[in-house]
Amino acid sequence: MALRLQITGMVQGVGYRAAFQRRASELQLSGWVRNRRDGSVEALVEGDAAALAAIENWARQGPPGARVAAVQREEEGPAGLAASMDIRPTC
Repeated sequence: MALRLQITGMVQGVGYRAAFQRRASELQLSGWVRNRRDGSVEALVEGDAAALAAIENWARQGPPGARVAAVQREEEGPAGLAASMDIRPTC
């Protein structure tokens, strides 16, 4: 199962992507995270349901310095993502 998250608020310039990558890797999730030009952060993560729930809960708070306003979630079927958790360029 895969989960696409879009996180809004003060989430750029506060280390959100790097912290998300670390936490997702700890949870043995694969996928990617990136900044978006609209100021949000987007992530696509794949793994077991418990780990996906944990990263979604973490995303609602984020790292120190972040001020998360909202997290939009969209469930997706298996995405066949690489085994790593990557930071992608801004889109």
